[in-house]
Amino acid sequence: MMTDRYKRLIVAGALVPGMFGTAALAQTSTPGTAATQVTTAEARASQTLAEGWRFHQGDVSGDATADGFDDAGWETVSVPHTWNRVGFYRPDPQSHVHRAETVNKTQGLGWYRQRFAVPPAMRGKQVWLEFDAASRIASVWLNGRKLGDHAGGFSRFRLDATAALRPGADNLLVVRTDNSAPAGKDSTTADVLPLTGDFFVHGGLYRPVRLIAVDPIHLDLADSGGSGVLATTTSASAAEAKIAVRTRIANAGRRTGAVRVVASLIDADGRTAASAQASLALAASATQEAALTLAVATPHRWQGVADPYLYTLSVDVTDSRGRLLDRVRQPFGIRTIRIDPAQGLFLNDVHVPLHGVGYHQDHEGKGWATTPADVAADVAIMREMGVNAIRLTHYQHGQAIHDLADRTGLLVWDEIPLVSAWTRRGELEPRPALVANARQQLRELIRQNGNHPSVVTWGIANEVDFGNSFPAFLTGFADGRTPDPLPLLKTLQGDARAEDPSRPTALATCCEGRLFDQGVAIPTTAAVADLGGANRYFGWYFGVPGDLGPHLDQLHARRPAQPLAVTEYGAGGATSIHTDDVRGGPIDSRGVRQPEEYESHIHEDAWKTLAARPYLWGTFLWNSFDFATTIRAEGDAQDINTKGLVTYDRAIRKDAYYFYKAQWSETPTIHINGRRYVDRAYPVTDVRVYSNLATTDLLLNGRSLGVRSNCPDRICVWPAVALTVGRNALVARGGGIEDSVAWTLGADAAASVRIDAGAIVAAPASRRFGSDAFFTGGTAGTLTKPADYGKPAVAAVIAGAADPAVAATYREGRFGYAIPLADGRYTVTLTFVEPALAAGARVFDVTANGKPIVKALDIARSAGGPIKALVRQGTVVVRGGMLDLAFVPVTGDAIVSAIEITR
Repeated sequence: MMTDRYKRLIVAGALVPGMFGTAALAQTSTPGTAATQVTTAEARASQTLAEGWRFHQGDVSGDATADGFDDAGWETVSVPHTWNRVGFYRPDPQSHVHRAETVNKTQGLGWYRQRFAVPPAMRGKQVWLEFDAASRIASVWLNGRKLGDHAGGFSRFRLDATAALRPGADNLLVVRTDNSAPAGKDSTTADVLPLTGDFFVHGGLYRPVRLIAVDPIHLDLADSGGSGVLATTTSASAAEAKIAVRTRIANAGRRTGAVRVVASLIDADGRTAASAQASLALAASATQEAALTLAVATPHRWQGVADPYLYTLSVDVTDSRGRLLDRVRQPFGIRTIRIDPAQGLFLNDVHVPLHGVGYHQDHEGKGWATTPADVAADVAIMREMGVNAIRLTHYQHGQAIHDLADRTGLLVWDEIPLVSAWTRRGELEPRPALVANARQQLRELIRQNGNHPSVVTWGIANEVDFGNSFPAFLTGFADGRTPDPLPLLKTLQGDARAEDPSRPTALATCCEGRLFDQGVAIPTTAAVADLGGANRYFGWYFGVPGDLGPHLDQLHARRPAQPLAVTEYGAGGATSIHTDDVRGGPIDSRGVRQPEEYESHIHEDAWKTLAARPYLWGTFLWNSFDFATTIRAEGDAQDINTKGLVTYDRAIRKDAYYFYKAQWSETPTIHINGRRYVDRAYPVTDVRVYSNLATTDLLLNGRSLGVRSNCPDRICVWPAVALTVGRNALVARGGGIEDSVAWTLGADAAASVRIDAGAIVAAPASRRFGSDAFFTGGTAGTLTKPADYGKPAVAAVIAGAADPAVAATYREGRFGYAIPLADGRYTVTLTFVEPALAAGARVFDVTANGKPIVKALDIARSAGGPIKALVRQGTVVVRGGMLDLAFVPVTGDAIVSAIEITR
């Protein structure tokens, strides 16, 4: 739910890009054109081109830039706009905007045409067209004249439209966008980043378009999409702050002009806190810089979420008579940041542990064409969880999120879309055009966002250290050679430091220090940047959760002088897929078996590790929201990365969301886990509750199961809770708040226990099974070839198996099961499958409460070979409420695929 605070920000216009200062708003409508919003700010005017665009997806026949071109058959759209709709959840398709039949993954050309009249306030001025973003290449024509092209789908760009405008008549604006995938040397986007990435690049004019009218002498609109002003806090104490203001003044006129540049810092009450000025003699058709210093006495410093106080930075340009020629006003926060490699981040000398998330900009139903209100709602969700930092991945995000970060105190990692690849397949060196594009996008990122106090660092790359771990069919090099990322990284590092020496650079790695196959060489890229960032998915893509801590200690010891952050960690979480025990079997990180409970398990374990390492300057979990991609068919979704703590449609906050809310937020929090696992497979289960309260009580059907106090890691556990047939109402409460869920237990699940051994998610079968549970020891395995990035799993063909999917998984080794059961007589049915061994290589016993029910079993001998199902039964008597099954090796390891216990 959006808070009143964020609603007020939207109403107040705080989420509208504030680069043109205080303004009077007026609605104008010209016959034959779209309704537009005109903003004036004394010397500067702006008109938003939002409605009445004509759009065509794909290429066109004829000259679409010509005035007489017939676009009557084109679709009418408003801008921001994208034609792409990517990713959908498979369950309950009727409840989602995206379904298999409504998605549009087409990448290629998209044409836009717009007719507009120039408002009177703009006539006689120099007029620019401003695009907040167009993906991923844009070509622009005005009244048949080509104004230019822009390569890069994430940054603002401007084109001088003055000479092509018809001030007293209709004007025709035509834009061709192209978001083609950069595949092959002849691709139109082959030299435009990103070349690859686990996210979908949506097409179109997905951020606002506007006209800007200025005097011929103005703050430079050709400043790589920036404002022509870059302000840096060089020092700040309680007594005084110094701010360096660098301005770029352009003179588009034909005569030299004498101007005065005045920079002022205005506090929240409208008082001038500091001011400085400089005089310039501007040559015709030239751009000149002016440097000023503001000294602020007793500054009110920007202190992140604790106190995100903002001044207004106003830069005025006047002529020799004092007439205002141009003005830019921007919110500005006075702050200093230092990052210590042993102690972390200090904001104005106050230590701030960063509790961060990664964030992609797409929404179900809108793609990238979101509104400031959408972004505000996302920020509200993140802030409710206790987030105080965001990694804006993996490209430049818009002004709405940057403005909100300033106003709410979030600290931001910004980055360019240099992701995983910097050459095309088969090339050892990046083409000069691609290097130029990377440098351009970095320059645009810095100049457009350098005045935001929220921005901590400039990210120059993400995961370019795979080395030769990729197979030859991906790299194009059968001999193990790989392109070297270091020359490009060093170039970008130098560019970033030259553009903005006040901020450190950062780089996120995937692979340094990990164990790979013999012969894999991983380049050390982290040392190029000022700050290190590690994307590590222990327990998901590789290793086990417990590997994370020692691995981070190793990285820190390798470069003790470089601050280290964890920039990605997490796991997929499907809200409709569940497990009875997160340790039950191998996780399917690229396939279907991705239960919501396992995502919680990974975050619980990882956060305990991260919180114990004060040298980490920040942690950024992956990811805040599920997002679109086209390399995944996993969990309960198609073309969605399900590692978000909130679903793509923002409808469900997963259990792990509340784990962090209990950790990071001061808001009293109680949350019962497994709330969406409604139809339970077993009559006995552990109940886990996230709680940051001093005491937490759990009630089942009105009866208290006991109070837990100050739960370790804010995880309260009630083990072995017995459910009854029918509805089971659970209520957790404390501190005046409560959470409740209702689980059901069917009569069959109450009377029988069926365990799919070795499975973290029980396979569909002729009878209801639960996932592997109640076990001690052993390891899990499967005969099914797992899915891999969209390629489906390959099921094993098991002769004689009534339920092959159940028989395909197994627990192996020396292990046992302690299964709670009511006293009585039961039939135990065991299913065995020998994966590969010959007769005589595996022999074992099975006992029930110490008495043998299977003796000297050799599956391969009894079944006639591997991959053949074998069933054995026995009768047992349970006394004391527990059945202990022991699988005892004689030769080799014991093994079992399924356990069924019935009255």
